[in-house]
Amino acid sequence: MLACASLAPANAGADVHPPHFAPRAKRVIWLFMHGGPSHVDLLDPKPTLTKYSGQTLPESFGNVMTRRNVKKNPLLAPIRRFRPRGRSGLEISDFLPNIAEHADDLCVIRSMHGDSVNHPQSVYQMNTGSILMGNPSVGSWVAYGLGSENQNMPAFVVLPDPGGGLKGGPPAWGNGYLPASYQGVTMRPGSSPILDLQPQPSVTAQQQQLDLSLIQKLNRRHLEQRELDDRLTARVKAYELAFRMQSEAPELVDIQNETQQTKQMYGIDQKETREFGERCLLARRMLESGVRFVQLYSGDTNGWDAHANVEKNHTEYCRRTDKPVAGLLQDLKQRGLMEDTLVIWGGEFGRMPMSEQGKGRDHNPWGYSVWLAGAGIRGGRAFGATDEIGLRAVSDKVSVTNFHATLLHLLGLDHNDLTYFHNGLDKRLTGPDEAEVVQGIIR
Repeated sequence: MLACASLAPANAGADVHPPHFAPRAKRVIWLFMHGGPSHVDLLDPKPTLTKYSGQTLPESFGNVMTRRNVKKNPLLAPIRRFRPRGRSGLEISDFLPNIAEHADDLCVIRSMHGDSVNHPQSVYQMNTGSILMGNPSVGSWVAYGLGSENQNMPAFVVLPDPGGGLKGGPPAWGNGYLPASYQGVTMRPGSSPILDLQPQPSVTAQQQQLDLSLIQKLNRRHLEQRELDDRLTARVKAYELAFRMQSEAPELVDIQNETQQTKQMYGIDQKETREFGERCLLARRMLESGVRFVQLYSGDTNGWDAHANVEKNHTEYCRRTDKPVAGLLQDLKQRGLMEDTLVIWGGEFGRMPMSEQGKGRDHNPWGYSVWLAGAGIRGGRAFGATDEIGLRAVSDKVSVTNFHATLLHLLGLDHNDLTYFHNGLDKRLTGPDEAEVVQGIIR
């Protein structure tokens, strides 16, 4: 059945939940670089790796869990030169010249580490806190904890790469055991942001309102007979939201009224950057409309997965994304949104210092980089470190679990108190193990 609700203006009776304490961030944009960008080629300079390039990994590094036995392969020097950037001197690779202009806004976490060398499990861990499928994504937890500031738009929106093929699939932004109304809603630029959202041309607004009003009554009666089943309630709310979105979503994704200067800033006037630039601009418009959490993916089935040739792969993906991401940061700053917006950039893991197939690199979850900006985060610095060749996180190590606890803290949510009762347990994003906010990141 399909339920409905009367259209209402933005923020009228919006489903807003109070945070546990005063937040630093009111909203999040997560720029997810699917496939695993190489930290040692982008964000984590390693002079020692250059010095010993071509040699095998010293025995002193011990056993290394790799696939295809790449441990025995020669070390591979960083592909592009690192340079000090901005007033801070934060070193960033020549692969990212436009993002590098915002170095003083970035906190680069160089000590991230996860638990799996495989894409699906690592995608799930970064997005849901677990390597296993079926758990709620970070965006779903945030939507559950804070709600949306606009009742005509979802709290959690996903802008997938049009190439498709995310390893792990849509469960990466799924609601898991949370009610279905908290799952990520996928949208795209253009006249049809959500497939099958619009009614048939022959159906007038008045006809649709009458039909949906009747269906809503039947749905409510159906719910009452089933003791207000949570799953059914969530499904009804989802359809009600879909109806309200029919008026707001198409206008929201229409970027034609943006200035030419803004479009150029995002690279929409250039072939290589147009697609990703449009989605970055759309993400900003989502935030302005009251969407709480926007996740934007770069990378199709393979994406940043540079097994054969880092130079070729990262040149392509950096060319597509570098200018749009820099444009997004600039646009958020000039609109005063950076002060309470958290921007996250990173993938599911990094890449090995050893070579693969001569010019490529294999997966590395043991030490990799993610950067944060906005929400009062002190920029122009690196937090934590990997060892001298970028193989493992060694100082101020940041687990995915602690990263999630820190993200929730910035949003005013205590990860211990954000729970959902499921199968006899109070479940949480950070799981049953101990987790803590990384104070060094947020200071």
